[in-house]
Amino acid sequence: MTVRRNRKVKILATLGPASEKKEQIKQLFLAGADVFRINMSHSDHETLRSRVRLIREVEKEVGRPIGILADLQGPKLRLGIFADTKVELVNGSRFSLDSSDKPGDTTRVQLPHPEIFGSVKEGDILLLDDGKVRLRTVGTTADAIHTEVVTGGPISNRKGISFPDSTLSFSALTPKDRADLDAAVDAEVDWIALSFVQRPEDVAEVRKLSRGRTGILSKIEKPQAVERIHEIIELSDAIMVARGDLGVEMPLEKVPGIQKQITRAARQAGKPVVVATQMLESMINSPMPTRAEASDVATAVFEGADAVMLSAESAAGDYPFEAVAMMNRIAEEVERDPYYTNIIYAQRAEPEATGADAISAAARQIAETLHLATIVCYTSSGTTGLRAARERPQTPIVAISPIIGTARRLALVWGLHCVVSEETGILDEMVDRACSTSYKVGLAKPGQRVIITAGVPLGTPGATNMLRIAFVGSDGLGGI
Repeated sequence: MTVRRNRKVKILATLGPASEKKEQIKQLFLAGADVFRINMSHSDHETLRSRVRLIREVEKEVGRPIGILADLQGPKLRLGIFADTKVELVNGSRFSLDSSDKPGDTTRVQLPHPEIFGSVKEGDILLLDDGKVRLRTVGTTADAIHTEVVTGGPISNRKGISFPDSTLSFSALTPKDRADLDAAVDAEVDWIALSFVQRPEDVAEVRKLSRGRTGILSKIEKPQAVERIHEIIELSDAIMVARGDLGVEMPLEKVPGIQKQITRAARQAGKPVVVATQMLESMINSPMPTRAEASDVATAVFEGADAVMLSAESAAGDYPFEAVAMMNRIAEEVERDPYYTNIIYAQRAEPEATGADAISAAARQIAETLHLATIVCYTSSGTTGLRAARERPQTPIVAISPIIGTARRLALVWGLHCVVSEETGILDEMVDRACSTSYKVGLAKPGQRVIITAGVPLGTPGATNMLRIAFVGSDGLGGI
């Protein structure tokens, strides 16, 4: 079975109760999913291992490398309990959050996170229950935060609380996250998604713990992360615009602009960027999305995002396969749009002053000028593939790697059709393999030409320094 997408943007689908059986996972892949997300907020380690095993079985059946992303829960900050289960907070009233475990009332409630009290200052905004209730800090002590209710409403036991104005002193990794990280690395997932990143040090901590055994994707969902986005991108392997919590912690009207800023900054750095949350939300219960949702997906594709993500739509919705298929159709249609190429070209990043960047830029320009069939990159570490994708060429890209883990990780990256092949140290063999692979996947015909990039000596990570044009012969191999 040879599966080749008719689009360059990738689709990331979340697994859950509606999509946890092997046949369901296979159907999601055939409908268009390139990478599967396992949400550790709702998965124990046995569930994680089971889903990884099923994905790998599907991978063998379809003959294509499939990426797996384990999404860490991150610190979930919640209030304590109320004596009457629920209270109504009134605009202008005073309300305190303190360390006492006594049940709360209309004047106070426990905040069972003592490490937070020293991080909040006067004037900081606090948001309860996804922003439905809004408080402003009027004073703090060592064990209490005193606030005024700006936007009142009902609040009940264990509701979430967020601190958009405060840089909290604790790590982005909870003890649960550390255990989940170890389990995910042992299960050989390809990506770890780090939730509630605030600072570059959060990413550095995960990188130290994972020891290079998995890619690190930083989820941008806090204002503090937006302020330091370039530093976070530099330390991350990929970025996610997590619009759910971002839309709670920042004014909603700012999110679309921030999405564009993050997408372009990640593209400039050559790091994959995923746009996520509520993309086809209505398809949780409906077989069709709204027109606005279709436009939302289209906007992310026009921006040149590497991937678009489905959450509850594929994990727990009534129409998981239809949601993936719909996202696939929207993406394909956008990429056929006459304006698409011009928009992508206008946003293209200038190559950096490195040999690898110069060669990748030259390969794209030569391929488009000469109307070549494919750009073929040999990549061990994934760097050559990332550089080729950063150029956002019109020409299809085939990424050939001898390392299955590299091919799986690159399944998240824009435009890359990843193929696993044995390593070769002979240049003529490399050329033949590039031509035959392009031919077998249906991207090149005999008589057409392909352009090949690689690092010489072959297999040298990150040393893209070779460019070669070759004809596809009548037998599908390299010709003169």
